[in-house]
Amino acid sequence: MKIALIAHDKKKPDMVQFAVAYESILRDHELYSTGTTGTRVMEATSLQIERFQSGPLGGDQQIGALVAKNEMDLVLFFRDPLAAQPHEPDITALIRLCDVYSIPLATNMATGEILVKGLARGDFEWRKIVNP
Repeated sequence: MKIALIAHDKKKPDMVQFAVAYESILRDHELYSTGTTGTRVMEATSLQIERFQSGPLGGDQQIGALVAKNEMDLVLFFRDPLAAQPHEPDITALIRLCDVYSIPLATNMATGEILVKGLARGDFEWRKIVNP
């Protein structure tokens, strides 16, 4: 499965903690990330991640392009709902694309945990039909 990891600045420590906790599950999948988030996760784990630009420089749009081509299976986007983001339209577009293409999306650690545990159980096998 192809999994995107994205986190706003104040949520990057949560994403790192999450990746450390679920490294054994995540290592079996293709990981993609926006720039700084990917760097921070790779520094804390042995995970290999294909990194795009940082979010404000177009990374959210790069991941959105994969979603629009149905080439992303899961998006973990730990958002900071209390801070204004200069690239809010890009964030909204990515979330909308996940809805349009029925791509599971977690915007916080609690939902991310449920989705990753489901991934480990095999609950995402339906994606192999949609994106063989």
